Amino acid sequence: MKSFRIVAIALVLVGFAFNKAFPQVLESPRDNFYDKVWIEEKKPIPYPFIREADVLWSKTVWQVLDLREKINQPLYFPITPMKGRHSLMQVLMDGVKKGQITPYDPVDDEFQTPLNPEDVESLLRRQQTMQIEREDGSFTDTTFTVEFNTADVKKFRIKESWFFDTKRSVLEVRILGICPVRDNIDPATGEIRGDQPLFWIYFPEARDVLVNHEVFNRFNDAQRMSYDDLFIRRQFNSFIYKESNVYERRISDYYTGLDALLEAERIKNDIRILEHDLWEY
Repeated sequence: MKSFRIVAIALVLVGFAFNKAFPQVLESPRDNFYDKVWIEEKKPIPYPFIREADVLWSKTVWQVLDLREKINQPLYFPITPMKGRHSLMQVLMDGVKKGQITPYDPVDDEFQTPLNPEDVESLLRRQQTMQIEREDGSFTDTTFTVEFNTADVKKFRIKESWFFDTKRSVLEVRILGICPVRDNIDPATGEIRGDQPLFWIYFPEARDVLVNHEVFNRFNDAQRMSYDDLFIRRQFNSFIYKESNVYERRISDYYTGLDALLEAERIKNDIRILEHDLWEY
């Protein structure tokens, strides 16, 4: 019994010595000179309460946010997670997989049909056809599955409502939904055939996730905002592709080319002018 106790004590001492000799194996060093906890502990700032009686005017518009524009690139990079930063699409996908964000069917933008994470993963996979050369020199078509890559998403659609609040005398906007979009590729030819919306997300629900992920600041690493801050402050560029109308038409349904761009600018300018016309100088 005495010898057993001696062996047990010796093993414990060896374990402590091993932990002291190799601490770097168990815990990686901190890649900074201080702990960044501000973003992780943030909570979304609640919207001011709005009564129906206080809304004098409102209009719903749909916009496209193109990640290839320079001002929008902080939403696209990094393609692979690094130093605690993730792309917007990666943040949304992680939220969907963890059950923190509910995805909705992209058939419409009214958040009617929720999808489960398995349905989303199945929807994101692609079937691609490739010709493979046989030993006799002939070719055969082979179809295989391509897993989803967040870097394929280069656009987002945004649904938002502009309104004038008479109680506070301000024109404000509320983002209602956001939808990632990728190129719709023909599996047989590889040609791009328009855009493919993946799923809609109810933005007020996603704020609880977006607020805990930081966006790169080109000018100051110590003052980085969250994705929620970026959207609330409108620090992105987008263009209108649809406004609420009786025919439920998009701008592309009745205008093309330069005329479509001018129509989108007209809608945006009308909202701006409406606010100015409410005041006397």
